[in-house]
Amino acid sequence: MKTLKFSNGDTMHAIGLGTWKATGGDVKKAVKEALKAGYRHIDTATAYGNEDSIGEALAEVFAEGEIFREDVFITSKLWNDSHAEGQVIPALEESLKKLKLDYLDLYLIHWPVAFRNGVDSPKKPSDYLTPEEAPIIETWKQMEQAKNDGLARHIGVSNFSDIKLKELVSKAKIKPEMNQIELHPLLQQDNLLEYCKSENIHVTAYSPLGSGDRSENMKGKDEPNLLEIQAIKDIARKHNASAGQILINWQTQRGNAAIPKSTSREHIKENFKAASIELDKDDMKKIAALDEHYRFITGEFFEEPSKGYKDIYDEKSPIVEGVKKGIGKIKDVFK
Repeated sequence: MKTLKFSNGDTMHAIGLGTWKATGGDVKKAVKEALKAGYRHIDTATAYGNEDSIGEALAEVFAEGEIFREDVFITSKLWNDSHAEGQVIPALEESLKKLKLDYLDLYLIHWPVAFRNGVDSPKKPSDYLTPEEAPIIETWKQMEQAKNDGLARHIGVSNFSDIKLKELVSKAKIKPEMNQIELHPLLQQDNLLEYCKSENIHVTAYSPLGSGDRSENMKGKDEPNLLEIQAIKDIARKHNASAGQILINWQTQRGNAAIPKSTSREHIKENFKAASIELDKDDMKKIAALDEHYRFITGEFFEEPSKGYKDIYDEKSPIVEGVKKGIGKIKDVFK
């Protein structure tokens, strides 16, 4: 298994278990199955509403005495309603309580957007705090405190553009160690990856398989299916693998981590076995040609221009918009 190494020597498996949209007994069972299958990287977040169930799974596995806390890299994320002064540490401590842990291996700012405390999903402009009311750097200072206090061994961000990262890096005492972003062959984000690499910021890919099981109100019209891209299927056939395994392995060969979500024992095992594949230069070249800058997670559900959030990803330029709307080209790759 490839690993990502942090400056203090800690390592994280490049393939982890994603848990967005998995709750209750399903996610508890999935975590146990994943650890049994060899996973040592589990990703969750306050917003997923599953930290309690994951905590139960971890406690039961650790109690068996074969897998120990220090063997497993566990990530969670700060929700948007806890960005203001004095709110980060209590939010982290609540996550630790639910997860039944003394510390997190990685804690991330989930989105570069701030809500009023207690707001799960904003319904009106007044539910937001403006960037002036809750500056990211002030939120980040609390993240730094969490690391200094030993509550999180590593800290980072999620859904941050290179513009937002550069601004944060210029002001931070401790640089973000991770940026978790949407990545897949239709959204390769080479420029952002290059910037992260230049600053020794690791990258984790979420929705590496396209997140086809998310709610219908989050889906676009005629959404593409990554598993049905002909080039991906051809490469999978060549390696006697599944399309999903190719999509996961492509991430690790680019030097990123990937957190495919599954609650199926078969798929959990299959995703983990993606580590044994070795894509060649021709495979990588064919996949590189698929990039269309197509987002499954648009971020538009958080955009509120009146409160200073008009472009979550800092890319609504005419050029980028033109690429994003290249629907004809996107559909061509499925022929």
